[in-house]
Amino acid sequence: MRVDYIAEYDRSNPLSIEVYSQKMVGKTFREICEEDDARQSLVLRGENTDYGTSDMSVTKRNKGNLGQIVEEKFFHYACNSDARADFPEAGVELKVTPYRMNQDGSLSAKERLVLTMIDYFQVVNEKFEESHLWNKSKLILLVYYLYMKDIKYNLDYKIGYSRLFTPPEQDVKIIRHDYYIIVSKIQAGKAHELSEGDTLYLGAAPKAATSKDRRKQPFSEELAKPRAFAFKSSYMTYVLNNYIVSGKVTYEPIIAEDAVDSFEDYVMEKINRFQGYSVEELCGALNVDMQKKPKSLEAILAFRMLGIKGNHAEEFEKASVVVKSVRIGKNDKIKESMSFPAFRFKEIVKEEWEDSKFGNYLRETRFLFVVYKFDKDDVLRLRGCQFWNIPYGDLETDVKSVWQRTKQVLQEGLQVRQVNGVCRNNFPKASENPVCHVRPHAQNAQDTYELPDGRQYPKQCFWLNNTYIYQQIDDDIKVDQNCRL
Repeated sequence: MRVDYIAEYDRSNPLSIEVYSQKMVGKTFREICEEDDARQSLVLRGENTDYGTSDMSVTKRNKGNLGQIVEEKFFHYACNSDARADFPEAGVELKVTPYRMNQDGSLSAKERLVLTMIDYFQVVNEKFEESHLWNKSKLILLVYYLYMKDIKYNLDYKIGYSRLFTPPEQDVKIIRHDYYIIVSKIQAGKAHELSEGDTLYLGAAPKAATSKDRRKQPFSEELAKPRAFAFKSSYMTYVLNNYIVSGKVTYEPIIAEDAVDSFEDYVMEKINRFQGYSVEELCGALNVDMQKKPKSLEAILAFRMLGIKGNHAEEFEKASVVVKSVRIGKNDKIKESMSFPAFRFKEIVKEEWEDSKFGNYLRETRFLFVVYKFDKDDVLRLRGCQFWNIPYGDLETDVKSVWQRTKQVLQEGLQVRQVNGVCRNNFPKASENPVCHVRPHAQNAQDTYELPDGRQYPKQCFWLNNTYIYQQIDDDIKVDQNCRL
């Protein structure tokens, strides 16, 4: 038996729900359970309740259980699978989600925010404004709890914030565009090729009990991974720092006032206005001091072309867009391969590919390639830009094989030998794979990480091959154009 309380909030009023939710802030989930159990006991005279702080409750590691606790132990409504929002009278969806406090004191979302499962057969017939997704995301009560690695039981996580959130108008335009990108891929019979890197704020996130789970799709016989619509972790980090936590400094927006239909088209148009300019001419036009030779000059120029004074743009931070400058030589080749952050040897051997740090980075990241080329007089000029994310097939074949080989090498013991005075190892080489390889990413021989066998070895990272990057550049950017646009 369970006692129903006289409503302490108006279930039809979003603001009333938000105000009532503030009573959770500063409390752990255990405290919420104990307070509710104590109130029940006053009436039931000690009769057992649904959760309490029993052994089952404190040892259960399913974070979804935390959302159920908030629903039933705090808001006092039964958890259900209703397709409507959690508070249907108010149109409010409840989401309980973790955040981290980083070493520098900054805050970041721990993970993406899953909104609703994608029904491949239903979504292809839904308009965004009438979709199940929009019903679940247009007004959300975000309950953020602080994730701490050393806390043993989920019940002991503490709630830090609880606020209503509605995506602002310009975000909605991008979310809508993302939605139709995902839907169009399903309509093309490519649900099995969906990737979070396809889109900006809204992703099609894997959502399966095991890596082998598959389901049918409407326009192909190929089985696809179960996926859910989700706000990317980068977007949720921005939401936390700029919409939930007050007083935070925001990044500059690329689109300051006027709403646009396609964010990516808008970005490319702004950069392509300078097509044909030399780096020196760009520095003069954009007031960048070339004499100081700043690191990543070409990437800095890209931000200036977009009207950004710093090196961070609001929309890029929300969407996990990474700006990469690419230099093409007079010989139509790219000299440098593209590097990524150094990996820790002892971490990779504990990972599985489906949830590996490098695999997830490529799955979730969208790149803006800003392409420059040396002309016949050896002058470096802007050729254009393009958005890019790694194709599903390349990621799940060539990159996966390099990652698996790297893990195998570390598990079996890295082999190191001297060849003509040069230190060589048996990590995958660029000559062995058309897409990816491993090589050093250390400042010097003393810049090391510990190997699984205890030896220290210079830091390494994954690189996308220069020949592969060249293949990914659009042909209309590679072709010579003698005039500025």
